[in-house]
Amino acid sequence: MRILKRISLFFLYPFITFCIGLYTGVTMYTFFYPGSDAGNRDAYNIPMYTDDGNGQSLPEPSVSVKTEPSVEAAARAETLNADTQYILQEVDTKKGTTVETAWKLPQKYIGMDRERFVEAMEQYELAPPLQELERGFVGLEVLSFSSEKVSVRMDYVYVEPSESFYIRVENNYVVVYCDDRETVYMNTDIILEQLPDNIQQQIIQGMFMEDEEALYNFLETYSS
Repeated sequence: MRILKRISLFFLYPFITFCIGLYTGVTMYTFFYPGSDAGNRDAYNIPMYTDDGNGQSLPEPSVSVKTEPSVEAAARAETLNADTQYILQEVDTKKGTTVETAWKLPQKYIGMDRERFVEAMEQYELAPPLQELERGFVGLEVLSFSSEKVSVRMDYVYVEPSESFYIRVENNYVVVYCDDRETVYMNTDIILEQLPDNIQQQIIQGMFMEDEEALYNFLETYSS
């Protein structure tokens, strides 16, 4: 019996020492590397589990984030095409009346996005065609923009026909007045300093134009 007891103790002590060492090693590893277990679960797509209160383990719900395209970015991506409807509102600022007309989109605007189209309209407003100035054009505004329809408002100051005219200068630009010398008939993009000296002197004093033909000849000659 003594021999058997000694043999048992001989094997029992190393086993107990091994268990203590194993437990100590696992505890120390967990203490120094607390996130390794979660990292391994993520790496191998192992789901997390929670207790439902009844002793049953339920997987935690996954969270997904959906991103939707920005409305502003979508609007910028729209471009004009041959099928885009071009709505023009012509406003008589004196009478407060509006005439709205649907036109075919001019070819030069096809392919433009909102930013480029607004820039084109701003350039048009700064240097309108002569016939627009003759009609009394004073400004415009882009009301709406999409690939289906674009709307533009153009403001005019229409004046009654005048038999004669006076050409004067305002803020260094040539301005055409009716024969009453008070009603502006037309604003122009003609800069006074770019005209010949003798013409400048006549305009400063109030250059008389006997009829529309004389006026238009002058404008066609000196308009840029």
